[in-house]
Amino acid sequence: MKEIYLDNAATTPMSSKVIDVITDEMKNDFGNASSTYELGRKARNTIDRARHIIASSIGANDGEIIFTSGGSESNNTAIFGTAYGRQNIGKKIITTPIEHPSVLNPMKRLEKEGYEIVYLDVDETGHISLDQLKQELTPDTILVSIMAVNNEVGTIMPLQEIGDLVKDTNAYFHVDDVQGMGTIDIDVKKMHIDFMSVSAHKINGPKFLGFLYEKNDISIPNLVLGGEQEVKRRAGTENVPGIAGFSEAVKEIEEIGHQNIQDKYHHFQEIILNKLDDNDVEYDVNGGVGENMSHHVLNLHIKGVSTTVLQTNLDLAGFAVSGGSACTAGSLEPSHVLIACFGADSPRILESIRISFGRYNTEEEVEKFAEELVKIANKRQSK
Repeated sequence: MKEIYLDNAATTPMSSKVIDVITDEMKNDFGNASSTYELGRKARNTIDRARHIIASSIGANDGEIIFTSGGSESNNTAIFGTAYGRQNIGKKIITTPIEHPSVLNPMKRLEKEGYEIVYLDVDETGHISLDQLKQELTPDTILVSIMAVNNEVGTIMPLQEIGDLVKDTNAYFHVDDVQGMGTIDIDVKKMHIDFMSVSAHKINGPKFLGFLYEKNDISIPNLVLGGEQEVKRRAGTENVPGIAGFSEAVKEIEEIGHQNIQDKYHHFQEIILNKLDDNDVEYDVNGGVGENMSHHVLNLHIKGVSTTVLQTNLDLAGFAVSGGSACTAGSLEPSHVLIACFGADSPRILESIRISFGRYNTEEEVEKFAEELVKIANKRQSK
């Protein structure tokens, strides 16, 4: 039985072109990019080309891209770097309760160290109040860290409006764009973004690789100390094959276009929701499927059916979906995102699944999934 993979918000299968690029680099471009002889120069040129492709995709300058091990390292670097580098200005940081654990856990540590962390309220769609953000932007605020797209319900945050509010204050604006890269358009200059974190494996690139966009006129302490790679901003020998593959993944996304991607996924959402409606399944869409939501995520509350039952039955039928974030799905902890949106007592917390689409999913796969979900729901809801 061939498994149908619908958990692309957790990770994505690597593109065949990306695999080819990485394989070729591993065979033919094994030099250390810090070396001055020909093999080293060749590796350096590969990195420089990749940096340019990636920078151009977000409206950045080449020198503002720092390659890292992934989104978690990028988030930690921006948060701790800003906190420790700017504590003479203030110790107040603003974020949301629906951020990824690689943002929330650094915030918890900083709270223990005496920093004031403000968690903005979110509504049932996961959106913040810009008025509340404006009120909280005091002179001692040094950082606003808000994700581009939520990984569990698909909320697209109003980055332009947030950037407009933050740009004339003392605070830096950090965006976790791990779910946004490949699904929405972002221009870091127009949106007044100071830091942005991205991970390659969410866009059909290699795992354990990402980048941190760091605006040119900003200087924060390094998280990783050692050599002088990445213009002295991130120590460690660069993963040349992975970086080459990362840039190929970005090129492919750019060629397809974010709107085309969203249109495809919106169609997939409609297939599932129409099938549920036609078969009288009782359900809610957590977050919604509106204009300010990314359609690559569909979070469903199947009323009266536990997440565990849904996941187990779907897994046995050959479908891979999630009960929440990939970083928490293996634990018994309820989704912090759904709790923030609906409250800890809501039945949605323990009766929801996350379906997330990717480039290689087909209409036929989605239709098969919808049929199986209806079967499971009807059987359980009829009891």
